[in-house]
Amino acid sequence: MSPPTKYVYEFAEGSRDMADLLGGKGAGLAEMTRLGLPVPPGFTITTEACNVYLATGEEPDELGVEAAHSLAGLERAMGRTLGAPDDPLLVSVRSGARFSMPGMMETILDIGLNDMSVGGLAKASGQERFAWDSYRRLIQMFGRTVMGVDGDLFEQAITAHKERRAVAGDHELDTGELVALTDEFKDVIRKQTGEDFPQDPAEQLARAIRAVFDSWNGKRAHIYRHREHIPEDLGTAVNIQAMVFGNLGQDSGTGVAFTRDPATGESGVYGDYLPDAQGEDVVAGVRDALPLSELAIIAPRTYAELGDHLRALEDHYRDLCDVEFTVERGKLWILQTRVGKRTAEAAFRIAHDLRAAGKICRDEALVRVDGAELTRLMFPRFDTTPADVPLAHGVPASPGAAVGAVVFDSTEAARRAAAGDDVVLVRRETTPDDLPGMIAAQAVLTSRGGKTSHAAVVARGMGKVCVCGAEALTVDPVARRFTTEAGVVVHEGDIVSVDGTAGTVHRGALPLTASDVGRALETGTGTGPVTEAVLGALAHADSVRRLEVRANADTPEDAARARALGAQGIGLCRTEHMFLGERRALVESMILARDDTAREEALAALLPLQREDFIGMLAAMDGLPVTIRLLDPPLHEFLPDRTELAVRVASAVHPDPHDRQVLRAVERMHEENPMLGLRGVRLGLATPGLMAMQVRAVAEAVTNRLRAGGRPYAEIMIPLVGTVEELRLARAEAERVLAEVTAETGTHLDCPIGTMIELPRAALTAGRIAEAADFFSFGTNDLTQTTWGLSRDDAEASFFPLYLEKGVFGVSPFESIDQEGVGRLVELAVDAGRTVNPHLETGVCGEHGGDPDSIHFFHRAGLDYVSCSPFRIPAARLEAGRAAVTERTGRSDTR
Repeated sequence: MSPPTKYVYEFAEGSRDMADLLGGKGAGLAEMTRLGLPVPPGFTITTEACNVYLATGEEPDELGVEAAHSLAGLERAMGRTLGAPDDPLLVSVRSGARFSMPGMMETILDIGLNDMSVGGLAKASGQERFAWDSYRRLIQMFGRTVMGVDGDLFEQAITAHKERRAVAGDHELDTGELVALTDEFKDVIRKQTGEDFPQDPAEQLARAIRAVFDSWNGKRAHIYRHREHIPEDLGTAVNIQAMVFGNLGQDSGTGVAFTRDPATGESGVYGDYLPDAQGEDVVAGVRDALPLSELAIIAPRTYAELGDHLRALEDHYRDLCDVEFTVERGKLWILQTRVGKRTAEAAFRIAHDLRAAGKICRDEALVRVDGAELTRLMFPRFDTTPADVPLAHGVPASPGAAVGAVVFDSTEAARRAAAGDDVVLVRRETTPDDLPGMIAAQAVLTSRGGKTSHAAVVARGMGKVCVCGAEALTVDPVARRFTTEAGVVVHEGDIVSVDGTAGTVHRGALPLTASDVGRALETGTGTGPVTEAVLGALAHADSVRRLEVRANADTPEDAARARALGAQGIGLCRTEHMFLGERRALVESMILARDDTAREEALAALLPLQREDFIGMLAAMDGLPVTIRLLDPPLHEFLPDRTELAVRVASAVHPDPHDRQVLRAVERMHEENPMLGLRGVRLGLATPGLMAMQVRAVAEAVTNRLRAGGRPYAEIMIPLVGTVEELRLARAEAERVLAEVTAETGTHLDCPIGTMIELPRAALTAGRIAEAADFFSFGTNDLTQTTWGLSRDDAEASFFPLYLEKGVFGVSPFESIDQEGVGRLVELAVDAGRTVNPHLETGVCGEHGGDPDSIHFFHRAGLDYVSCSPFRIPAARLEAGRAAVTERTGRSDTR
């Protein structure tokens, strides 16, 4: 009999290892409590309780009793009672999911205030204004979050009071204004909901807990989870914590601190501090915070104590820590810690520095960075000169370079992005409701906030370029424009360049230049801490990975670039790309040939051209394998469009005889579904001489390179095989040609012959096919299409967005391999093929070969190599190393 489920844990009962149950925030609070840090006491309601509530609509029966018991303990610890009319205990109610979701779910502060206890708080604190400011905050938060009132109604009331008093900030409203505002807020709630703001503290707490549970299924939380690939079934914990107050005067305040710079990874203490404020003010960016270093001047003892706690937390977590804190009348309280979100630059530098300091090992440093971050570091940067005067400077919150049309709201950003436009979202400050626009935008620019604002934290997590706190900009979302201090007006639709590394915004599109990391990887030149960190991570990945990384390349230039980036060969050379451009006419001649002689003449003309292509590829990859796929697409792709040609012939007074001939060929070759028609091995077997010409070109290219002193290693790949009989026929033809060239030249040729596994039948009969194959290469693009029974281009343009929104797909199966379906076919084929041929080489050459999650799957499936586009090779090398470390040590990135 299993023990009863426990739904509530006091902070002292938990630990960092309980994040699945207590959420990241609750686990952090528990760990800090265990470490003896000054954490306001409280308790956590588990994610299990949330999931029961979401499944049934009711809290677990035991939850009420457990929560009441923990609340009583909290009251004893604080010496105050929740909502008591004299010196009341107030609590915060905060969400806390397993994975950080900044601003996506709900927080309610100051629970326990009502018309009676506000007077008690004023008397106990000696500050009437503070008490009424706290009460109006509660009503505003509770009304919006718990009772569903439009938050703009509260903001409109605040704005009216500020305009009447001619002040700019909420903190400048006096007690009388706050009392009046509180009454107005209660009227708003009554008019909008038909009920009064609840005066019973117990009711406030119960409803706040349910609101946090409900926020797990909120729209913005769902969007964020989808964007970050966070599972939908985790649920959120709820943290109930005694309130401490940073809005008690100039000896109080609130802030967010990082143990290292989350944008660059540089060691030191970074963050923002806001005197006489509550924590939400810093995160929301509605007031411009001070750099954390100012706290050293305002309160040096508090700053020194905070520094001690930050160092202790980084040493304990062995990582960048993000810490929220409050100073209440000179006393420091630590409210939250988590492993902080960081940019790609910071991720590599922090992992490298911690390894160099001996705090983590090389394996752990490797799993703390990933291929997506490395790819971002390879993106080009702006090539600026002193003459490029920026429109404004701001806080470089998330680095990179982005160019786009200015938009001023989330809806417009999403609309334009869906139409294919690059956009820059410009706001005074962002809120969680701006998430869809932030996802759609290339960059985010705000006139308020700092490195700890909502815009900065979310952008860093998503790898978006972001500049915050560009105070020189006056943003007018109604007029849809912003104005600089110099009077320059930028309207919606105007193009700007946002430099997230320098923290600047420029008018127009600035030219781009290669990044330092990209240059270092491709040319071996480049220095700096980030470049050094990247090269170190890749060196370790290369030393531990089992998977080889090859390139998909069709030209000698691409092959040379791929080799410079670390490719260990060519996993896919698509010969059809060599038939385009000026050579299309020769292919057309072959297709239109009236007899064998004409067709042979056309093939003979193509032969030397293909041979020279292969010589170049083999030279660029000398000593490394080059897998050459014979012609794969249907021949009609090399002919003019059927409709256009028919219109031209029909509309011409005297149609061109050649057009008539081509039209007849196009009509003869027309297929309703050509991608499932005469292509691949079928085309090679049905078109006399075509396969022989290509194999001869390969054989003669190998001979040429051998005679030149090279070390060519060519592999011949037969595409779209569905049965072993097809492969045997194609192999026999290839071996005949190889034997002919060997006899003609006296040069022994060793060219392995294999096939692409891109049809479900091929995967299911892989044991038979392996009898005639030296290697398998999985063409996962077509294997995904044929397994799912859909056309990629059509599906992605029609129902894919709906399927992603509805959760049918967690991620597009063309972006990351469908492990349950397509992946299972890969595993079956590898096992069956190696049972028949233990020396069978297996690899993947579809786009999945460069996808991080897919690479980990291919490692587990036992493949020998992945092949991807040249630009993705460094990331694939890194992920192959991470896959090996994860399998060997069980370590994985827990950020």
